[in-house]
Amino acid sequence: MAATDPWVELLAGDRTLLDRTSTAERVADLLRQRIIEGAMPPGTRLSEESAGKALSVSRNTLREAFRLLVHERLLVHEFHRGVFVRVLDADDIVDLYRTRRVIETSAIRSGRKARPELIAAIDAEVAVAEQAAPQQRWLDVGTANIRFHQALTALIGSPRVDEIMRQVVAELRLGFHVMARPREFHEPYIELNRNIADLLTNRQFAKAEKSLEAYLDLAESQLLEGFRQIAR
Repeated sequence: MAATDPWVELLAGDRTLLDRTSTAERVADLLRQRIIEGAMPPGTRLSEESAGKALSVSRNTLREAFRLLVHERLLVHEFHRGVFVRVLDADDIVDLYRTRRVIETSAIRSGRKARPELIAAIDAEVAVAEQAAPQQRWLDVGTANIRFHQALTALIGSPRVDEIMRQVVAELRLGFHVMARPREFHEPYIELNRNIADLLTNRQFAKAEKSLEAYLDLAESQLLEGFRQIAR
């Protein structure tokens, strides 16, 4: 793999986030974040040599990070071929949305007791997408959308749930790549996110939960149609 691949350059920039006490878990965190941001699309081969040089970590550390992300279903190891960013299928999408419905609707119900700054953080992620859209930065809009849902989940106030959601949205980002027209897919969700954020700000939690349920149904159906299209 060429040393100039965009994901390698991004990892080289991440090197300063690592210190002498860095671990495989920290490397895994960085790789996961780049997946969430869409910098490593499904099927990307992760060269040990390129990634190791970019982050200045040993092969043993990198291999352990890869193993962690294989366990999270973000990477796959193919014998004699190497490590690749995982390619999802339609069954993955169905299960991801099943999980999201449980977590995110519970989070909205928890919002009644949440600190005001947690609800403000949800609004802030919508604002990021609203600023990125006029600049045609649809990858950034998709990332803001993911962070919007992470902010929703944070209403629960559970580090364990936050960790589960980080894994869920990283997998979900791999599903987004099936959509051939990012603008058509991401743009309508800016308004939908704004609606939910405003309902939460105004403490209309029941309406927000109902809106989220319809929202997740729509997003799941769009992604499944995307998988059907590429299967034809």
